[in-house]
Amino acid sequence: MEQDLGGNRQPAGSFSFVPTANGTPSRSGTPNTDRNPFGDERLEPHGSQQAGGANPFASPNISRPASSFDSSSALGSQPRGQRYFHSRRVKKDEVEKPWLSKVDPKEKWVTILPIIGIFVGLAISAVLIWDGLRSVVKHKYCLVLEDNFDKFNTDVWTKEVQVGGFGNGEFEQTTNTDENVYVENGHLFIKPTLQDASLITKDNVMNLLKDGSCTSKTWSDCVAATNTTVGNSTIVPPTRSGRINSKKGATIRYGRVEVVAKLPQGDWLWPAIWMLPVEDTYGPWPLSGEIDIMESRGNNRSYAQGGNNIISSALHWGPDVANDAWWRTNVKREALHTTYSSGFNTFGLEWSQKYLFTYVNTRLLQVLYTNFDEPLWDRGNFPAANSNGTRLEDVWSQTGRYSTPFDQEFYLILNVAVGGTNGWFADSKSNKPWLDASANAKKDFWNTQDTWFPTWKSPALEVSKVSMWQQCDGNEDL
Repeated sequence: MEQDLGGNRQPAGSFSFVPTANGTPSRSGTPNTDRNPFGDERLEPHGSQQAGGANPFASPNISRPASSFDSSSALGSQPRGQRYFHSRRVKKDEVEKPWLSKVDPKEKWVTILPIIGIFVGLAISAVLIWDGLRSVVKHKYCLVLEDNFDKFNTDVWTKEVQVGGFGNGEFEQTTNTDENVYVENGHLFIKPTLQDASLITKDNVMNLLKDGSCTSKTWSDCVAATNTTVGNSTIVPPTRSGRINSKKGATIRYGRVEVVAKLPQGDWLWPAIWMLPVEDTYGPWPLSGEIDIMESRGNNRSYAQGGNNIISSALHWGPDVANDAWWRTNVKREALHTTYSSGFNTFGLEWSQKYLFTYVNTRLLQVLYTNFDEPLWDRGNFPAANSNGTRLEDVWSQTGRYSTPFDQEFYLILNVAVGGTNGWFADSKSNKPWLDASANAKKDFWNTQDTWFPTWKSPALEVSKVSMWQQCDGNEDL
């Protein structure tokens, strides 16, 4: 039992509450919580005691090492005049100082040799870079065309008008109307639209020869029909679109091309920026060549073959359609964390008698690169005869130029195709609504428009600028 100050006795083991300065009761015998829990009496000078007595749980100052005072702790900021740790077990004269001993003269080479190696490496790198830059061919270019589309320049561009599918079984009729090809706010738009339904649901004949609007001399390119007889699958093209070329106003043999464009968005759209020869100098396609600067698909990135997040470049060349060696010169490039329909990109070509390459936005970001360092006939490794036994004749090597057939004037084409039966959209992938070999391909496509037409959120190829330069060194044939 203990005696309290008031004379009242309390049971042993009990405790009383004494009001603090703030009116909060404290347990008797409980350490003052205002003190540092680590025992560092940081709030008062060493040796002082706070009201209420010393902390009974703190180490006595006399038993604490000098290094424990004024040391850092979890509480408060570090005071000035800190005393650093000093071991009592190491005497001053016992500390080793190897740097004061005599240095071996050979040790300096440990530093000198790596430094010499670094400088030698830098010198070799500089020489290699200089030699690489010196060896880069720098051609002189003369401007042929720079179109910013203040208007549609009919002196340069021709709107192609056809219904035959352009050899690919495409599903569009290309028109010369402002509905499908027009200029607005300084940009060129090539926009696909739906065909007039009445031309498909009723018997019709579309004959472009009558009004002279057809730009082809082939009858099948100019005439199409719809036959609603039961069991007949013939219909006119289910969509309309545009295709323009620079054959009349801008052609080059060797040089550069740049097209600044935003690609369309929509299922089964097929935008392309490409070139064909002005004359079929070496024979019908693909004997005289084709240069595909950019081709893509309007489907989204989930499409199995790659949608508008991927472009491809290719060269078409070969003795006949069955032996087109395009697959030897075909490269794809994926957009980085975006799509080619989300903004404008520059699609370019640089072409000389020694090489040809395509690029996106900068010449350093190349897509397809082809060196003309051997005859293309040899590179193609073509058979001696085609499937029907006709002998295949090499008509390229006689020129003596390894770049043949890509050694003649070419013109530029911009277009947006829709569908097709040539395999650009592979069968049975991503719910393709038609089969290439089916006679009902166009009708099957038209009948499923409720699935694909809603995806045509931005179906136009939008072009802000086209530039073409002719290589004019004066030694193009060397």
